[in-house]
This record gives sequence, structure tokens and C-alpha cells, in this order.
Amino acid sequence: MTKKIDTRAVGLDVGLAFIRWLTGAENLHYGLWTGLEVTAGNLRTAQDAYTAKLFGYLPDGPLRILDIGGGAGETAKKLVSLGHSVEIVVPSPFLAARCRETAKGAVVHECTFEAFQGQGPFDLCLFSESFQYIPLTESLPKCVRLLAPEGQVLIADCFRTDAYQGRDVTGTQPGGGHRIRVFDDAVQRAGLIIVAKEDITDAVAPSIDLEQGLFNVLGHGVTRVSDEIRGKRPGAHWALARIIGLFLPRNRRENLMQRLTGKTRTSEAFRSYNRYQIVKLGRTVG
Repeated sequence: MTKKIDTRAVGLDVGLAFIRWLTGAENLHYGLWTGLEVTAGNLRTAQDAYTAKLFGYLPDGPLRILDIGGGAGETAKKLVSLGHSVEIVVPSPFLAARCRETAKGAVVHECTFEAFQGQGPFDLCLFSESFQYIPLTESLPKCVRLLAPEGQVLIADCFRTDAYQGRDVTGTQPGGGHRIRVFDDAVQRAGLIIVAKEDITDAVAPSIDLEQGLFNVLGHGVTRVSDEIRGKRPGAHWALARIIGLFLPRNRRENLMQRLTGKTRTSEAFRSYNRYQIVKLGRTVG
């Protein structure tokens, strides 16, 4: 039986290798660009500034932390080095393997947060650009069940503004996340209160321009090679297109080319459709 090719794992592997080559780390999150020129050379500095900002919201430790959607383990690695006890929840087998390699000393749970069966209590449930991928009906209520009495939830992620027009036009609306109004209601329903909140949209928005610029460089190379083969070896071009079609359906190919050649994903669009917030939640008194 032919096994399905895991294009997501391949893409993550290639993407992490590129980020590691560029910055020396495997951070998958936005950067904080205040006072920095938006260049690839400054990406590591911007990402380190983001992490420092996020860690400034940590309660006094040492803490038992549940890192939900822990990426490749870079954040957990830093938390462990600070003396915290860390457990990571990550659904991707590829990323789970990277977490085990990178975050020595952390416990890795290869599952979705919804399926997580670990035991609390945790002092902190941490979502660093993972909160948007979990239904609000699952995320906050489950955190409440896992938290210690004085425990907190720390979220750093995108939220959608009222300008967001839905998935039908998502190609021109970068970012993601739950709608802000819906999130605020979910916080109240879960019996939580906002302890601290900071809007860092303007500081992280340039990450979109840098990302799109890198995609466009790759897109230029792909388009240039494709045009050259089409003009001089049309038969080979047709065969190559057929082979690619075996692995990527048409909609995936169109989405990929939009990312490689498009110009609509900009920091200005991000600021319109998103608010990037750091939010710390605690239990309501009484």
C-alpha cells in the first residue's frame, strides 16, 4: 500500500532548516521590530526581543508550565534553562521530535491540546502563537481545569478585528486568530479575568513584510526556472507539471503560488485585520 507523502512535515523540515541557517535557532514566531531595520539579518534579534517581552509576563517562579503548541521547542528550552518545569503539547510528530531534541528536560506530549490527558496542577498554561488553532469551547475551560488555584493563562497571539471579512477572502487578510469580541466573551464564560494585556500589533506587523519578501524571492526563482523550461523544453515542462500535480492538488498549488508571487500580504493589511495581543488571565475572585 502506497503511503501518503506528508507534505506538511517536509515543509516544516525545510522551513526550520532555513530559519536555523538564517538565525541559528528554530523559532517559528513573529519578531518584535521596535527600533530595528526590517531585514533578514535582524530576524534573530527581533525574535529574541519577542521572547524577552513574553517572558516579562511570567509569574514569579519556579513554575510548572504547560507549553501548548510548543513549536520546535525553542521557548521551552529557554524556560527549562530558567529553572522552570515544562511540559509541551504538540500534535505534529515532526515537531514533537524536534522538541525532544531541542528542549532537553521537558516532557513532550505528542497530541492535540483537546486530546491531552496529562495531570495538573500547572502554574501557567502558555500559548505562544498557538491559541488561535484551538476552539474557544475547548481551550480556556480546559486550562481552568488544569490550573493550580493561583495559576494563570498567558496568551501571545493574533486576534481578528471587526474588519475581518471571513475565510472567502483570506488570501488578502494575513494573520489569523479568534475574533476579539468572541474571545472576550469566552474569557468571562470560563470564569477568568484579564490580569494584564498589551497590544503589540505595530511592533510585530513588519514580520509580515519580511516573510512575504522572502517568499517573493523564492517565487522569482521558481517562476524564472519555469519560464526557461517552458520556452526551451516544453515537453519536460509538461511532464514536470504532471508530476507536481500528483503530489499537490490544484487548490494547494494555487495557494502556494499566491504566497510565492502575491503582494497583498502586507504589514498594513495585518494591522487592519488583526490585533496582536499579549494577554494574561487569572481566576475571578470568589
